[in-house]
Amino acid sequence: MNRSGFFYDLLSTLFERPNLARVKGDGRSITELCEALITSSSEGAAHNMGQQILSRFSELTPEAEVAFFEYLTEQMDIDTDRLQALTTAYQADRTPENFAGLLEAAEPKRQELLRRINRVPGATGELVKMRSRLLKLLRDNPSFGRTDVDFQHLFGSWFNRGFLVPRRIHWQSPANILEKIIRYEAVHAIDDWDDLRRRVEPADRRCYAFFHPAMPDDPLIFVEVALVKGVPNSVQSILAENREILSPESADTAVFYSISNCQAGLRGVSFGNSLIKQVVEDLQAEVKSITTFVTLSPIPGFNSWLQRRLAEQPEASETAEALELTVETGELGTLEEQPQWLRRQAARYLIEEKGRSGMPLDPVARFHLNNGAMVHDVHAGADLSVNGVRQSCGLMVNYLYDLRKIAQFHEKFAEDHTVFASREVRTLADAAATHSNGRKTKNG
Repeated sequence: MNRSGFFYDLLSTLFERPNLARVKGDGRSITELCEALITSSSEGAAHNMGQQILSRFSELTPEAEVAFFEYLTEQMDIDTDRLQALTTAYQADRTPENFAGLLEAAEPKRQELLRRINRVPGATGELVKMRSRLLKLLRDNPSFGRTDVDFQHLFGSWFNRGFLVPRRIHWQSPANILEKIIRYEAVHAIDDWDDLRRRVEPADRRCYAFFHPAMPDDPLIFVEVALVKGVPNSVQSILAENREILSPESADTAVFYSISNCQAGLRGVSFGNSLIKQVVEDLQAEVKSITTFVTLSPIPGFNSWLQRRLAEQPEASETAEALELTVETGELGTLEEQPQWLRRQAARYLIEEKGRSGMPLDPVARFHLNNGAMVHDVHAGADLSVNGVRQSCGLMVNYLYDLRKIAQFHEKFAEDHTVFASREVRTLADAAATHSNGRKTKNG
């Protein structure tokens, strides 16, 4: 995955970040600048206005920020009367001219505004930040979702797989990139530089990331991989400081143990599937002994679901209290004595519990199952960090990527949300129907 040659370096020079501090304002408000930019025919003037808009936005107060997004949502929306007239015209006479006019009218003006802003060198990263601020406002301002649809539409094109540059992260990678790996790690916190070194330098460890030429110093997503013998049952064994380093040729399994999305403003723009496929291809070419590809994944929604379920079972009040204490303190307490019961509940949660859409409740499960993986095994005591205990009682799950069946599993999941699982996990889920808190009950 080492694509860091002349072509990538050339692209990187084309997308310098704008120095917003040097932008000279002309006294117009940010909305006045937007109105002017959307109609400007001067490339030089448009460049200056785009820089001013980005500079002004970065300085907006929370109240002004809400007003700006309200302006984009309401004032730069579709003109429905014009759209209806052009639809009627196109129905009557399907000429290329009428078709072009219909397409233009069907697109909100804010899409063209964002495209014009994006012509400013380095603006892509600033627009990603702009959307991250928009996402924080959606709960209190649901109408802003219309503007967010336009961001998603544009980002889906700007950040499609054809533009992404895969790179392996080494200990010798630039310090600013390594610092961001530490900062963006979202699954298993990287404590310090020594911890990072243990994850990227040894021969049996890999880290890969996707970059975009417009954001060459900022990873979009990265995955950490361990080369091991057999399928691992705990992240402690993978991250242990004193573990024995394995020669890659001795490994038979590649474990994806952490996948971190780095840009909040790109939420909903999927890179993980492409990155996993890329890593699998690279590892197959590099390490011939690797035949098994699995994850060791968190179960972030498990404790919340289990709390709701136990609340419906008066006979399980003691376990419910123990779980509440676990969530509060990050310590297993008496639940440590019930690993098999926890595994059964987790198996049921992962393969049977669905939302209104028919999709599995757990977001990590949805991601891997949609990519064509299957639920391979569930492990107790697999992540004993405070966060791991608080969100899933220390449980983790292996999702297996069987290269012969990925396409079949993906198609069935996309078609009717079929969850494929190993016989062992199915047995655990079935047992959850007859056992609860170590005792047989009607509801389990």
